[in-house]
Amino acid sequence: MRFVIPGLILLLTPAFAQTKVGVVNFQRALLETAEIRKASAELEAKFKPRQAELEKIRKEIEDIQQKLQSLAGKLTPQAESEMNFQLQRKQRDFQRLSEDLQSDVDEERNEILTRAGQRMRDVINKLAEEKGLDVIIDAGNTLFFKAALDLTQEAIAAYDKAFPAK
Repeated sequence: MRFVIPGLILLLTPAFAQTKVGVVNFQRALLETAEIRKASAELEAKFKPRQAELEKIRKEIEDIQQKLQSLAGKLTPQAESEMNFQLQRKQRDFQRLSEDLQSDVDEERNEILTRAGQRMRDVINKLAEEKGLDVIIDAGNTLFFKAALDLTQEAIAAYDKAFPAK
């Protein structure tokens, strides 16, 4: 005895329709926009003085360590203790400044990427509508796709047109 559930046939019918698919490497598309490239350069320039300060402290730490090694056994206990104290203080300063810098860079970078990520999603949605696509898949999560399906460059160009770097 065969029987068919009436709604099942209607549910299966769309599965046979041809689905139009596009692929975008979202991370690459986002990072290659003019806005993100400009923001990266600005972030680097903004935090360069703090990075230089860290490098200066790192060099001071190395100098103290070298002095301690080269003068081992030649210093008074008080002088050696003072140098060790300086070394520890410099290492703490370096650690604190490094963590503060990393935190500030991460915070600003995340704000920029979050804003730009939402804009890129909007651009990709518009691109999908314009091309009549049913779905766009992230290339980073795809094992294989034909190069003809790749819309990454189009997404970058559409983003740059919609949100030019200022």
